[in-house]
Amino acid sequence: MGHLRVIEFFAGMGGWRRAFGARATIAAAYDISPPALATYARIWGERPTARELATVPAAEILRHGADTWAMSPPCQPFCRMGNRQDLEDPRSRAFLRLMELLAAHPPEHLVLESVEGFLGSGAHALLTDRLREGGFHALEYTLDPQRFGLPNQRPRAFVVASRRTLEGRELPGLPTAPLRGFLDPVEDPGLYLGEALRHRPGLDLVTEDATRTACFIGGYGRRYVGSGSFLETERGVRRFSVAETARLLGWEPPPAFPEEVSAEGRYKLLGNGLSIPVAAWVAGHLA
Repeated sequence: MGHLRVIEFFAGMGGWRRAFGARATIAAAYDISPPALATYARIWGERPTARELATVPAAEILRHGADTWAMSPPCQPFCRMGNRQDLEDPRSRAFLRLMELLAAHPPEHLVLESVEGFLGSGAHALLTDRLREGGFHALEYTLDPQRFGLPNQRPRAFVVASRRTLEGRELPGLPTAPLRGFLDPVEDPGLYLGEALRHRPGLDLVTEDATRTACFIGGYGRRYVGSGSFLETERGVRRFSVAETARLLGWEPPPAFPEEVSAEGRYKLLGNGLSIPVAAWVAGHLA
């Protein structure tokens, strides 16, 4: 389909930009999180537009001349640990505005990533209607990074759509790499839990020989149970470092974060972001 011109909505740290790579030029990026804005600028040398999408004018979007929309809307309205208020959740207001714009000014292509709970939701139904009305061909997947060779469980829903015919791609079946290859060469002793080891009975514990880790969520930097895996070594139990978490999400080399973004902020950006090889495979439908 040629070189793409992409708008990243809910840009975060630029996961879709990384996934598209040389196949696309980023015409614009939007986010309102200060850590996301600073990190995106640090990685890519360009700062996203800090604008609430719920009120963005159509003229502003059209001015970018993009043919592709890429988005990872807030997942809390659909995730198992959220309130599941779907389109009634205030965090869905930006998505609803984008659906208005999609109906009035459809691009040529669209890619979306969300949690599994998005599929079957009211938001999913609305997107499906808008794509059908706009003459899009759409494919839907539930994909896990383990299928792509990463030792990380992170099942996510993806929708890829185009106003041209799309052909499904064969899913990779790569052997899952052992965890040891994703660990820092020198570990940070500050990652060991200490008094927080009282949470051990509820932790997802893995060793360096493991071929899976639990899904890392945005709260990994401050939560324990249900937030992701912890590494068990001869020394004790520790968190995965920010760099290790990034590698498990396919960021290699790990991204450089601004000094002003805290460790908790870095974990949050990663936990709310994409598994890069999976997103790249989806984006490849539009190559």
